[in-house]
Amino acid sequence: MEKTLMIQEINRLKKEKNAVILAHYYQDGDIQDIADYTGDSLYLSQIASQTDADVIVFAGVHFMAETAKILSPEKTVLLPVKEAGCPMADMVTKVRLLNYKEKHPDRIVVCYVNSTAEVKALSDICVTSSNAEKIIKNYQGQKMLYVPDKNLGTYLREKYDLDMEVWPGFCCIHNDLTLDQVAKMKKKYPKAELIVHPEAKLEIVKVSDFAGSTKGLLNYVIKSNHNEFIVGTEKGIIHTMKKACPDKKFHILSNGLACYDMKLTRLEDVYLALKEDKYVIEVEENIRLKAFEALNKMMKLS
Repeated sequence: MEKTLMIQEINRLKKEKNAVILAHYYQDGDIQDIADYTGDSLYLSQIASQTDADVIVFAGVHFMAETAKILSPEKTVLLPVKEAGCPMADMVTKVRLLNYKEKHPDRIVVCYVNSTAEVKALSDICVTSSNAEKIIKNYQGQKMLYVPDKNLGTYLREKYDLDMEVWPGFCCIHNDLTLDQVAKMKKKYPKAELIVHPEAKLEIVKVSDFAGSTKGLLNYVIKSNHNEFIVGTEKGIIHTMKKACPDKKFHILSNGLACYDMKLTRLEDVYLALKEDKYVIEVEENIRLKAFEALNKMMKLS
């Protein structure tokens, strides 16, 4: 189907089914442009909990669609590509976390939203990269475990001198960034500021001009007086940055900053999801209720 016609069909089906399309910043530009709401995990979670749509089409990865279902169980949540997952979310499992909790019952489990419903259900509270600092401040002085991202957890632990153990998980693309890449890009673009996501290693964060969530990075370049940036996060955000700041220059820190799973979704997948109600996300009610408690605490403190 020709692209213009497919977009028309997507819009027609949205109206027909009272559906809303949510897209993460890491999606391709075509997907971001067709979405009703584009944002980071926190913002999209908030939209999922508030929308009056009957159907949510989540252009992202599995844990995001699952989170939408946890927050809005009465709605039909569709994930356009069934295989779109998150390797970092898979790095912490129910069995391993249960084993840890049995050995360390005194530690509060702070769970990054990049995790499965089963892991959220075993956690005390969820966070996103947008609100992690704000939320963790409420637990200063207490013993914590941060799952599953060791880099974001280490960044927060050092910044606030926390008694917090970190799970040995990581984002496959952010974790691969190196100081050598930074040096080469700074030499190539000496006037550019380096902005990075704290899912990168701490040594990368420390040499950056600004570190923040995907939304935080976007807000920073919009407000900044600088007009050139080296961007250390998934390259999908540059589409949004260019739309918001057409007169500024953006250089991706590494060509490897492309999430394979995020890039699986195509316009045709969004169209087929709406047309054929695929793929429907389900969460067992006993798991959903416990996961909802952790997410709801996050929403209230955000």
